[in-house]
Amino acid sequence: MLIPAYYDAPDHREGSVTMRGDDPRHDAMFSYVTPEARVRADHPLRPIRRMTDAALQTLSPRFDRLYSTIGRPSIPPEQLLRALLLQMLYSIRSERLLMEELDYSVLYRWFVGLSLDDPIWDATTFTKNRDRLLDGDIADAFFAEVLAAVKQEGLLSDEHFTVDGTLLEAWASHKSFKPKGTDRTPPDDPKNPTVNFHGQLRRNDTHQSTTDPDARLYKKGTGHEAKLTYLGHLLTENRHGFIIDTAVTDASGTGERDAAIRMLGELPLTRRRLTVAADKLYDRRAWVGAVRRMRITPHVAQYAGPGGSAIDGRTTRHPGYALSQRKRKLIEQAFGWLKTVALFRKLRHRGGRLVDWLFSFGAAAYNLVRWRNLVAQRA
Repeated sequence: MLIPAYYDAPDHREGSVTMRGDDPRHDAMFSYVTPEARVRADHPLRPIRRMTDAALQTLSPRFDRLYSTIGRPSIPPEQLLRALLLQMLYSIRSERLLMEELDYSVLYRWFVGLSLDDPIWDATTFTKNRDRLLDGDIADAFFAEVLAAVKQEGLLSDEHFTVDGTLLEAWASHKSFKPKGTDRTPPDDPKNPTVNFHGQLRRNDTHQSTTDPDARLYKKGTGHEAKLTYLGHLLTENRHGFIIDTAVTDASGTGERDAAIRMLGELPLTRRRLTVAADKLYDRRAWVGAVRRMRITPHVAQYAGPGGSAIDGRTTRHPGYALSQRKRKLIEQAFGWLKTVALFRKLRHRGGRLVDWLFSFGAAAYNLVRWRNLVAQRA
C-alpha cells in the first residue's frame, strides 16, 4: 500500500480552524478587573507602596491641619504625594506629562490609589494643591517618617557619617541675570531677546535673575563656567548610604562647609565618638576645629596644596580613617540618583523654598529605593 507523502495532503480539511487569532473590538461598558489585579505580586513598586502608605498614615493628623473644614474637597494629599513620588521614580519631566501618563497607565493609577474610572486632575490644579503641602513642610515630615522606618529595621549607622554638596543648576538663563532695579521693558524678541553682557562686571550683590531671584551666579572652580545655581547638601550614614539630612542653600564659597556644620549639629546627642568623612574641600582648619568641638572626628581627605592639611597622622593612622574614605563614596550614589533619575541636574522649579522642599522629598524617594533593594538582597 502506498503512503501519501506529506506534501500530498489536502490544503483544506473540513471542520478545521485556522491558528490565526481574531482581532475583535472591545467596546464593553463595564470591566470587572481592578488595578490591584493587574499589578504582579512581585512588582518592585509594591514594597515602596507599603512603606509609603505607612508613612502617610502617620502623617494623616498633620494633613487635617492644612485643610479648611468648609469648601470643596481638594486632591487627597496622600494621592498627591504618591503621584510626586511616582514622578521622581520614573523620571517624568513635568506635572503635565505626569497627568497624561497617569490617565492611561494602570500601574500608575494603582500606585497613586485611583480606580480606572476616576478622572485625572488638571496639571495646574495639581501644582496649586502641591503648594499647600509646601506650607506645611510635609516633605521634611515624610522624609523623617521614612527614615524612622528604615532605622527600625537596623539598617542605619548612628556613629559614622559622610557630608558633601553639589551644584543644582537653576531654571534660569544668563540673559535673566540683570542689574537690580533695571527697567523691565519688553524685549525686542520675546523668545530670544538680544542681550550682550560681555565685558560687564556681574556680581551677585549688584545683579539678580529676573526668572529665579533666589539663584546665585557661581562656578565650581577655576576654569569652569559660571551658572545660576543652588547648592544641594547631603548627610549620609556609612553603613548602607542612606540619606540622614538634606539642605539647599545659596551658592557661595563657604556654603558647603556652613551647611555641613548645621546638619552635623542636628544629629542626636550621644556619648560615643562620631566620625564624619568628607572630601578635600572640607580640609580647612576652621572647619576641622569646629567639628572637633562638636566631639566629632573629621575623617577628611587631606589637602596637599599650599598651607598643608589640617588632618595629621593622629587621625590618618587609625584603620577607621581609611574605611571612612572608602565609605564616603556612597554619597556619590545618592547624588547620582537624585541628578539622573529624580532629574535634579537641571531644576524644573523656581524659588529656593520650593527647591529645598523637592530636594528633601527626592531624598525620601532615594531612601525608599535603597531600602527596597537591600530588603530584596536579604531575601
